[in-house]
Amino acid sequence: MIEYIRLFISFFKIGMFSFGGGYAMLPMIYQEVGAFGLTMKEFSDVVAISQMTPGPIAVNAATYVGYQAAGAIGSAFATFGVSLPSFILIMIISSAFDKFSSNAMVQYALEGIRPATVGMIASAIVFFANTSLIDITLIPEGFWRIFSLPSIAIFALTIVGSKYLKLGPIVMTLLGGLLGVILL
Repeated sequence: MIEYIRLFISFFKIGMFSFGGGYAMLPMIYQEVGAFGLTMKEFSDVVAISQMTPGPIAVNAATYVGYQAAGAIGSAFATFGVSLPSFILIMIISSAFDKFSSNAMVQYALEGIRPATVGMIASAIVFFANTSLIDITLIPEGFWRIFSLPSIAIFALTIVGSKYLKLGPIVMTLLGGLLGVILL
């Protein structure tokens, strides 16, 4: 029972104190889930799996980590923990937003939250670049050997495919998996 409560509290904190959506939450999720024994590589795999399944990435990650840590019941506790703060906050905000949406202080706060959210998303990008594009175990062997050229190629092709060819996330995920099988 203690493990279930730990999962609930950890993911409740994540849900309560991280703003900007799933990607912005990733560094905080990783920091919290280290206590449940997941390595950085395993966490990267969790995020990849969460991307391929429907639903918010934080909820999917909580469900997976909870299951890994304590089975189906742990999964339910972690998922409920990460979801409950959003539910509570949106109920409070929606009841008051119409009254305060034109308030200058509210507008300034929202303008401050936007760049902070971009910064948190950038932090997630740096985190995943370190786990997906760079093999830090090879640093002593030479600078150029640390980069995974096939991974960088898949990364670049994904940018081109989504930005210029307008391919959707499902197609890009499937193509990334296919290229991973072929190149890696």
